[in-house]
Amino acid sequence: MSKIIFITGTSTGFGKLMVITLASNGFTVIAGMRGKNDKNKVVSEELSAINGVEVVEIDVANDKSVTDAFDYSLAKYGTIDVLINNAAVNGYGVLEAYSLDQIRQMFEINFYGVLRTYQAVLPAMRKAKKGLIINITSGASGHTLPYMVPYLSSKIAVESLSEGFQEELRQFNIENVTIQPGVYPTEMADGSKPGIGADKEDIVAAYGETAVKEFNAIGAAFMSKSSEFKMDPQTIADGVLDLVLMPDGQRPLRFPLDAIAEGTDHEFINSRAEIKKRWLAKYMG
Repeated sequence: MSKIIFITGTSTGFGKLMVITLASNGFTVIAGMRGKNDKNKVVSEELSAINGVEVVEIDVANDKSVTDAFDYSLAKYGTIDVLINNAAVNGYGVLEAYSLDQIRQMFEINFYGVLRTYQAVLPAMRKAKKGLIINITSGASGHTLPYMVPYLSSKIAVESLSEGFQEELRQFNIENVTIQPGVYPTEMADGSKPGIGADKEDIVAAYGETAVKEFNAIGAAFMSKSSEFKMDPQTIADGVLDLVLMPDGQRPLRFPLDAIAEGTDHEFINSRAEIKKRWLAKYMG
């Protein structure tokens, strides 16, 4: 029986590729996006024409929108076997120059949006005593970088959420996996998809040319490495397919897909897991 897969943020980038890849492999895909009848009407119609795909309106920053999308999907399909939280927004700028409203807006999408979908799908998954939830985080989701602090903070929070859910949902056979994608040439990375940036212009100005040069150097390094390593967004869609096809109970908590890191991401993840194991032994042993 084909799995029913719900994906958020499918109008561009990784999400759109996931829809195409999973549907072409015989899965039924519910492609969630905002503005399917207006600003994203063209891509909505494109994806809807693919066999096995239904596009559903969802704004992950809106409680009712999330509830409505999942209520509809569960009523129609009876189950959701896999949830993929891909919808997100990035943002750059001096941390001090971010207003709290800007940071709240970022967390509404990147963190609370993920939590909303969990709350919408978990009752059905618990009843079925099975499920898979994949959360797209960041290659730097175990640490932070200057001029990206609110964005990476939201992704680190999703890592924590996923790790906690993994333990609490174990009795229900619901697996949680985070994918750390690194830098890929998507609409989010190249700036064509609007982000949530620092908005206090007077503070930005106070940091002056030093901050501008440091920020530009980071951006140039990222883009250079992305080109050097020929980073292909299809890698993430293929990784999602691999996870979906893995036998139940054998999926890793973290699944890094970042050639640029040259294994340091795996090293970091493994070290963190080993240290956590020893820490728990001190408290629980």
